[in-house]
Amino acid sequence: MSERLDELAARVGEQLKRRGESIAIAESSAGGLISAALLAVPGASAYFLGGAVVYTRLARRVLLDLPDDAVRDIRPSSEAYAGLMAARVRERFGAVWGLAETGATGPTGNRYGDAPGHACLAIAGPETTAITLETGHGDRAANMTAFARAALALLGRALEV
Repeated sequence: MSERLDELAARVGEQLKRRGESIAIAESSAGGLISAALLAVPGASAYFLGGAVVYTRLARRVLLDLPDDAVRDIRPSSEAYAGLMAARVRERFGAVWGLAETGATGPTGNRYGDAPGHACLAIAGPETTAITLETGHGDRAANMTAFARAALALLGRALEV
């Protein structure tokens, strides 16, 4: 059985506090669940600098200051796009770590051809990596939770190094 979202966030929060490091979040399909999970941990102000739900092109422009030209050759809902979002949110907040998520929660796929349950997750910081997750179903709420859990697990693995 996979770790509950609140338990995973508590473990990641403790790792960030122990290391004296900060995080900023740019999430899309998870709808704020990544940020909410981290903020639910007592003492989150020691590591959480801010987050943004970057759900639309307008949000990307306003919240991340990423104009259309900056993403012209990058496909949305891809590892490259998630990596760019993670790097940008890290930069804008001056955080040690940037964590980003982008995908298609369901019940249908997105306009880029991705099936429901598709997400790309990335971290930028002392370690930079991106992964793709495919849940294989269109349960929107379950996918949002799965995306948030996978994003926090990705960060947790990097913090254990």
